[in-house]
Amino acid sequence: MGFVQRLVMIVVGTLLGVTEIRMGMGREHNYGEALTKSILFFEGQRSGKLPPTQRMSWRKDSALEDGFQVANTQFFNKVIDLVGGYYDAGDNVKFNFPMAFSTTMLAWSVIEFGKFMGPDLKHALDAIRWATDYFLKATSIPGFVFAQVGDPHGDHKCWERPEDMDTPRTAYAVSRDHPGSEVSAEIAAALAASSIVYKKYHIGYSKRLLQRAIMVFDFADKYRGSYNDSLGPWVCPFYCDFSGYQDELVWGAAWLLKATKLPYYWNYIEQNIQNVKNFGEFGWDSKDAGINVLVSKLLINSAFSMPFTLNVDKFVCSVIPESPSVSVSYSPGGLLFKPGGSNLQHATAISFLFLVYAGYLNKANKVIHCGGNVFASAKRLKQVARGQVDYILGSNPLNMSYMVGYGPKYPQRIHHRASSLPSVDEFPGHIDCRGGSSYFDTQNPNPNLLIGAVVGGPDITDSYTYSRADFVHSEPTTYINAPLVGVLAYFKSHPS
Repeated sequence: MGFVQRLVMIVVGTLLGVTEIRMGMGREHNYGEALTKSILFFEGQRSGKLPPTQRMSWRKDSALEDGFQVANTQFFNKVIDLVGGYYDAGDNVKFNFPMAFSTTMLAWSVIEFGKFMGPDLKHALDAIRWATDYFLKATSIPGFVFAQVGDPHGDHKCWERPEDMDTPRTAYAVSRDHPGSEVSAEIAAALAASSIVYKKYHIGYSKRLLQRAIMVFDFADKYRGSYNDSLGPWVCPFYCDFSGYQDELVWGAAWLLKATKLPYYWNYIEQNIQNVKNFGEFGWDSKDAGINVLVSKLLINSAFSMPFTLNVDKFVCSVIPESPSVSVSYSPGGLLFKPGGSNLQHATAISFLFLVYAGYLNKANKVIHCGGNVFASAKRLKQVARGQVDYILGSNPLNMSYMVGYGPKYPQRIHHRASSLPSVDEFPGHIDCRGGSSYFDTQNPNPNLLIGAVVGGPDITDSYTYSRADFVHSEPTTYINAPLVGVLAYFKSHPS
């Protein structure tokens, strides 16, 4: 693409050139404040017995008997403690597949950018451990991995606080006979990545995480199969695995390679990487682009890195708007769009990978050729990532932040049970399943501020409906925030 064409794109704001045409361009953002709040959000998602250090004080203890119901069943003759972990979004179910991915991304954020977090690093470590303590419980019975707690159908029929919920807290597990390689391998990845984080702070805990990661990965690999088949009526349509479990197996092996340096895991990756074919996908379901970025960094300047770096290069060229092979869409205001709901998950996850790979490009002294006169340097990747973050924080046509509690204007009626119902402090009485309906229907702002929550975001025309019922756009999730933590940490220390 020639200079004149590029200039025209910038001036007229066509969909392929919109990254440079951000409304509010030049507006400064407080990335440090946003970082603090993005981590604080995870305290609002906590399940279980809350600690004295809980800062989001309107949240209280919840789901204190999770797992107890499985005692004296045909598989278990004792109480299984599954208290803890995170609610994935605006409901009260613990979906371990996306929870594990969120944990992996929190850990990766600390590994790559923890040195820029300052006093927020402690809270990021706490956020990781809240999940890993739970995953140690969920994988404590040999031959079983708990994949979910809470009947999602019953839960989604009710609008009630997690502190009040009286819907079934059924625990769902995968096993040798009913496998779930994707959820098991993702938990293994989360434990392995977290073991790397804690190696610097708590060596005993780090070793425990790594030992469990190895065990759970072996289980995922030996007993192959999708939890769609084993637990389909309960995990679908909420978190069906649409991409298959092969990517999670390679993803888990990649994190175990980074954590252990053992040749076994490199050999495993080499033997199975042909099963990972969606080079442009990354999120709670598809790990493909993340695998290629992670392994490229592990094999920097090695001849073995070639297939991984080539796939990352193709991924980058499929995203940057000036590339002739761009395959994502952009709103007129500059927000990246991919198919599926909760679109900001794509903006945050891709921005994270861009920043990590920018570091690789700098170390390898490399630029990416996307065809024609289009080259993508480390600087360009950082520009694209910053454009997405700035849009989320308010540099957009509506001049609103999509992070609750950041900036003067942000979503007030988010799709989130705990946030939308009065806190236990304000209303100590029980609110039952149907008792919360009036709070769901009201046009009033949510009474409890879920600080740091990033919602699904606007539509592709940069419009936002301000509707609690429009969960695709107004619901926050842990997997939107988790990669954003690392991105914000980087820009906190590199604001310009």
